Amino acid sequence: MSKINWKNPLMLLTTAIIWGVAFVAQSVGMEYIGPFTFNFVRNMIGGFVLIPCIWFLNKWKAKEGVVENVEQKQDKKTLLLGGICCGIALCLASNMQQIGIQYTTVGKAGFITALYIIIVPIMGIFLKKKCGIQIWISVVIALAGFYLLSVKEGFKLEAADTYLLCSAVLFSIHILVIDYFSPKVDGVKMSCIQFFVCSILSGIMMLFTETPTIHDIFAAWMPILYAGVLSCGVAYTLQIVGQKDFNPTIASLILSLESVFSALAGWLILHQALSKREVVGCVLIFCAILLAQIPWKKKKDSCL
Repeated sequence: MSKINWKNPLMLLTTAIIWGVAFVAQSVGMEYIGPFTFNFVRNMIGGFVLIPCIWFLNKWKAKEGVVENVEQKQDKKTLLLGGICCGIALCLASNMQQIGIQYTTVGKAGFITALYIIIVPIMGIFLKKKCGIQIWISVVIALAGFYLLSVKEGFKLEAADTYLLCSAVLFSIHILVIDYFSPKVDGVKMSCIQFFVCSILSGIMMLFTETPTIHDIFAAWMPILYAGVLSCGVAYTLQIVGQKDFNPTIASLILSLESVFSALAGWLILHQALSKREVVGCVLIFCAILLAQIPWKKKKDSCL
């Protein structure tokens, strides 16, 4: 009888919990500093946290006798290009999300952001991958949920929801960029580069739009450290290790629980409640996410 593999699901579940609670850290951090300042410091910390991780992984590879192929060793240009492209996409997505989260609840922000799980396969159409009926049903359900969650009377969409929806689209692009580069390079090294690139770009925008002070940054030390060390450094590494040799559909399903944990964290920590209409919207969006992850019979060149 084969043993049940609990290690990978537990790593991915831990990642989803960390990312869900990170919405609270992001929301609290906005009480002290601006969004660009937050992402500048957060990603700088995340990059530095991954440096010792890379060192330990290299030591482990040497101990286990893991040898990289010649192409992986020599193709530093691809690693650098991948890190820069991922960093630009992450900068746009995370800052758009950070701006939006200032004006809404963390639960709502988590569920709108989770729409990227549905947007990614739709974008696959432009990469000549056909979407089946399952994805289109998911899109319709998600749109209905988004309407209940975000659109008020008179079809008025709040500014925060627009920012968060844009961030979901940008996170989808970020995922596709990672999907393109990750098979070609070391994922942890590319992540380290992307954090530094995101930090530098956020820092440039910070200088032009905000007036941060050291006092304000230190006042936000707890949410910044959580977002930098746990959300960026620890969670991303757990995701890399947890997804190794694990069913990608089940992995995506577990990671999508991030939206549920964001709502729970907002309720437990910040005492943010959702209206009945918004709860129904969240349920519909989560059902759409689940439906998008259910493995159906695949066709050639299908995004399912």
